[in-house]
Amino acid sequence: MVKEHNTQATTKTVALLGNPNCGKSSLFNQLTGLSQKVGNFPGVTVDKKYGAIRLTSEEEVGIVDFPGTYSFYPTALDERIVVQSLLDPESENHPDAILYVADITKLEKHLLLFSQLKDLGLPLALVLNMSDIAEKEGLQLDQQQLASQLGVPVVVVSSRTGEGMNKMISLIENLLNLKQNPPSDYDLPNEVRELTREIQNLIPNLNDYQALLIAHHHNWLPFLETSQKKAVARLVEQYEFKTLREQVDETMSRFDSFSPLVKRTLTHHTPESNDFSNKLDRVLTHRIFGPVIFFLLMLLVFQAIYAWAAYPMDAIDWLFGLIGDGIQQTLPDGWLSSLLVDGLLAGLGGIVVFVPQIAILFFLISILEEVGYMARAAFMFDRLMQVFGLNGRSIVALISGGACAIPAVMSTRTISNWKERLITILVTPFISCSARIPVYTVLIGFAVPATTVGGIFNLQGLAFMALYLFGIAAALLAALVFKWILKTREHSFLMLEMPEYRLPVMRNIWINVWEKVKTFLMEAGKVILAISLVLWIMASFAPSGAMDAAEQEALAVAEAQALDEQATENLIAAKKIETSYAGRLGKAIEPVIRPLGFDWKIGIALITSFAAREVFVGTMATIYSIGSDSDENSVRAKMATEINPETGEKVYNRATSWSLLLFYVFAMMCMSTLAVVKRETKSWKWPVIQFVFMTGLAYLTSFLAYQWLS
Repeated sequence: MVKEHNTQATTKTVALLGNPNCGKSSLFNQLTGLSQKVGNFPGVTVDKKYGAIRLTSEEEVGIVDFPGTYSFYPTALDERIVVQSLLDPESENHPDAILYVADITKLEKHLLLFSQLKDLGLPLALVLNMSDIAEKEGLQLDQQQLASQLGVPVVVVSSRTGEGMNKMISLIENLLNLKQNPPSDYDLPNEVRELTREIQNLIPNLNDYQALLIAHHHNWLPFLETSQKKAVARLVEQYEFKTLREQVDETMSRFDSFSPLVKRTLTHHTPESNDFSNKLDRVLTHRIFGPVIFFLLMLLVFQAIYAWAAYPMDAIDWLFGLIGDGIQQTLPDGWLSSLLVDGLLAGLGGIVVFVPQIAILFFLISILEEVGYMARAAFMFDRLMQVFGLNGRSIVALISGGACAIPAVMSTRTISNWKERLITILVTPFISCSARIPVYTVLIGFAVPATTVGGIFNLQGLAFMALYLFGIAAALLAALVFKWILKTREHSFLMLEMPEYRLPVMRNIWINVWEKVKTFLMEAGKVILAISLVLWIMASFAPSGAMDAAEQEALAVAEAQALDEQATENLIAAKKIETSYAGRLGKAIEPVIRPLGFDWKIGIALITSFAAREVFVGTMATIYSIGSDSDENSVRAKMATEINPETGEKVYNRATSWSLLLFYVFAMMCMSTLAVVKRETKSWKWPVIQFVFMTGLAYLTSFLAYQWLS
C-alpha cells in the first residue's frame, strides 16, 4: 500500500510496535537519528513520530513509531490509535509492514500483542531487543527454532549499543518484498464463528481475527459508518457475544500457546539478575519511604530548574538586551526602533528565555524515565491522584509547575488517558510558578506586617507559603470538579510494566530534550510572538495627537516641579502609557475591577502582565514614574506612598493588597502557558475555558477578600 505522508514524498511505511519499555523508541532513534518529525494522529493529541531511512536499494522507507501498546484490547486512547490504524486499510497510518519489538528478557510477557498482530495478516518480523542485557543475565536463545515456530523472521539487536542495526535494515527490505504474509494461528472459538461470518458479509475484506476485533470494538472505531456500527451491535446482541469473557479467554489461550515455545527456545544459564531491581523497589516504592524519596528527588529537580536555569536565562536576557541596545544605537528613535526592540525582540526574548527551564526539566525527567524510576512514581501516586480525577503521572506535572507551567504542561504527554491528561493541563497553572514570586514579594509587605510568630516564624514568610498552599488546594478542587464535568468513554487504568533499573541512554535523552525545545519554539513560540506584538501596539499607540498631548503635559509638569532628566523621562513614559490604548483599556475596565479595590493603573498592570506575571513589577515601576533600572524596593516604597485622590487613603492598603495577591494566585495571566495549552490540546477551546474559569475564580476570591477586609 502506498500513502502520502508529511514528508511530501510518497513512500512505503513500516510500523514500529511493541509494549511500553521494550526499547522501541530507542531503536527508532537509532534508525532515524534526528531526521524525525513529531506530530499527532489525526484529531487527537497522541504522539506520532515519523522518520525515514534509505535501504540498500536506495529506496526511501518511512518508519512510524506507534505508542507503546500491551494488547488489542486497549485501556487508553493511545492504544486505541494503534488498533484503529491497523484495522483500517484506508488510514494514512496503516503500515505496509510491521517490526514488532520485544524485550528478550521479558519475551513471554511481550508475545501477547505479537501473536495478535500476526493474526492480522500483515508482513511481520520479530525484533528482540536488549541483547546486551540478555548476555549479562546468561540468557541463550535458539533463534532459528523460534523463527521457525513463529513463522516470521527474527533478529536480535540492542538499542543501547546499536548492535544489529544493519540486520534491521535488511529485514525491512525483505519484509517489503514478501510475496506471502504469515499465516494466522488463531483458532476462533466455535461460539463466535457464525458471528464473525456475519460481520465479514457486512464488512468485506476482513479475515477471521479482524472480524472478531470489529465485534469487540465496533462502538468506538471511527472508520466504521454509523449503519455498520448499528448492524454489528445488533449481531453482537443477537449472538449474545460477551466481550469481556472473550477477551479473557483469548488472552489465556494465547499464553497457553506461546509460553511453552518460550521455555523451549530461551534458556537461563545463570540466575535471573533482577534481585537488584527488587531490592531497590522495596525502598523506592515503600508505602512511607517511597513518597518521601520521590518528593526529595522532585525537590532536587525543582531546585535544579531554579539554580541551573538562572545563568543561561540571565545570559539570554543579557544577549537580547545587547541586541536591543545595538538596534537603538543604530536606528533613530521612532516607531520602527520601538517595534524591533519593545515588540519583536521582547517577544522573541519572552520565548527563548523559557528554553533553559524546559531543557533542564525534560533532561532530568528523561533521565528518571530512562533509568526506570518514573514508572514507580506513577504507580505510587496513582490511587491518590485518581480521587481527584488525575493520574499517577500527574504528580510530576503538578510539582514541575512550581518552576514554570510551560514545561509542566508539556510533560503531561506521558499521561495516556485523555481525560486525566486534560484535567492535569487545565489545573497545573494553579500551582504558583517562579514568575509569581516578584509579585508576591512586592505585595506581601503591604498585606502582612513583618512580625515574628512563635519566636521563629516570620509572618510574611508564612503568608508566602500560604499563597502556594492556596494554589495547590485550588488545583486539586478544580480537578475534582472537572472529574465530574468531563465525560469520556475511556476507562482509567494505570497499566504499566515495572522496567528493570538500567543506565540511561544519553542519545535518547538528548533527542527527547531537542524535540521538546523545538516543539515549544516552533509551535507555542508563534502564538507568544503574535500576542507580544499586539501588546506592544496597544501600549505604544493612541488616538491621533493623544501621545503628543500627553508628552507636552508631562513636560509642563516636569518644568513646574523642576524634575531632573531621568524623572522627566519616567513621567513622560507614565503619561504616554496612561493615554495609550492599553491605558484607555485600563480606564475602561476600571468599573469592573473597582469592586476588587483596583484602580485603572492596576488595570494596566493586569493587562500588561498577561504577557508574563512578573511584568507586573516593571509595569508598576513605569506607571509610578520609576525607571526600569530601579529595584523592587524602590517600587515598593513608591507604591506604599500612593494615595487614592478620591478617598485620601493609601491605594495599597491591606484589603487591596490581599485582593491583588489572591487574584494573581488564581488568575490565568500567562499568554505563554495558554499558547502551550493550545498546542497540546490542538484547540483554542480548552485555553479559553481555562482562562475563563481561572479568571472567574480569581475575580470571586478577590472580591470576597476585599469586601471582607475593607
